[in-house]
Amino acid sequence: MTIHNPDRLAHTVIVGGGIIGLAIGWEASRRGHQVTLIDPAPASGATQAAAGMLAPVSEFHYQEESLLDLTLPSARAYRDFITELEAASGIGTGYQRRQTLVAGIDAADRQALTDLRSAQSSLGLQVEVLTTSQARRREPLLGPQLSGAFLVPEDHQVDPRAMAVALQAALAKQTTARTVPVSVSALIHDDATDRVAVTGVLLKNGERIDADEIILANGLGAVNIDRLPTGLRLPLRPVYGDILRLRVPEHLRPLITSTVRGLVRGSSIYVVPRQDGTVVIGATQRENGSAGLSAGGVYELLRDAQTLIPAVAELELLEALCRPRPGTPDNAPLLGRCRDPDGSEVRGLVVATGFFRHGVLLAPITARLCADLISQKIPEIDIERFRPDRFSNPGHFAEASRPHASRHNSFPDEVRIAL
Repeated sequence: MTIHNPDRLAHTVIVGGGIIGLAIGWEASRRGHQVTLIDPAPASGATQAAAGMLAPVSEFHYQEESLLDLTLPSARAYRDFITELEAASGIGTGYQRRQTLVAGIDAADRQALTDLRSAQSSLGLQVEVLTTSQARRREPLLGPQLSGAFLVPEDHQVDPRAMAVALQAALAKQTTARTVPVSVSALIHDDATDRVAVTGVLLKNGERIDADEIILANGLGAVNIDRLPTGLRLPLRPVYGDILRLRVPEHLRPLITSTVRGLVRGSSIYVVPRQDGTVVIGATQRENGSAGLSAGGVYELLRDAQTLIPAVAELELLEALCRPRPGTPDNAPLLGRCRDPDGSEVRGLVVATGFFRHGVLLAPITARLCADLISQKIPEIDIERFRPDRFSNPGHFAEASRPHASRHNSFPDEVRIAL
């Protein structure tokens, strides 16, 4: 059975209904595209576990300077993005322009954060040094072991779960948009030999949907789709993380007024306050293939959070969960169009995956860039360095064209997270 485009509007199929896919769908529909978003369970993956820190400065890692070309403009775009989204959906997103306080526990932590600040400052990023007294005036419940602190005034937060609900509601109000709760099994090409243009998708229920543009925004699931363009290698790897949600009792509210990020004897920790009186604590990071919640990971999060803010011991544990995030060898997203082995551009396909820890932060800019691409506009930012085929080369063409061939590649060690 074939589902045909019912009108003459340009038809875009978005595969994946997480924060990225939903944001792209909303932006594309606002620009007049007919949108079909395909996902059996929208916003049920990494979106559920995301803390929602909009933190291009405190999330800066060594050797990832190029990401600032995406993270900084996306952070700046958030206020208008959220204003328009909340107006369109009538639903709050938990967006808060709270500053971020970064704290170190021992002398080594303080030195590591001081070194990181030097790198941040050299790139023009704003990080202010606080005395421990100044930090305690801002956050009185910080622990007694605090040895150093910094303020990042432009790092804010949003509630990803609320934002996903708002995006779904806003998208549902668009008369040219719909959601199909099925998985995609394969891409459809106009020529089975050359595969130089993608013209639709085949669903797992046997139906096909024809479209002018296909956007792969389904995270790790992108490598499971059959008949990717010849030679396209999507080296995605699952990076698992445990995250906790806790309720703050009335007598301790507010536990904190800023997002507090800490370095506790070399281990990173963050505590993010929500408007509903809960906090999010995270997150561990492992690549051992284990999708289950780690008892050791939960213990370490609670231990380090209590060292940072001792009153955490009095909170009510509401939820502990684990989700994988799609990582790439250089920790940068796979974003844009790709080329066929002969150098020609594959028409009708845009890739938007591999966002690792920046999916929520990069949602506004990714939505705009993808909408530019499908509208045949030059993107507002040069995304050549983020091309989805940057890890492909002629030696991989034959292997990568087979279904799932990119799933078992080995990757270099990940750049160590500085904070």
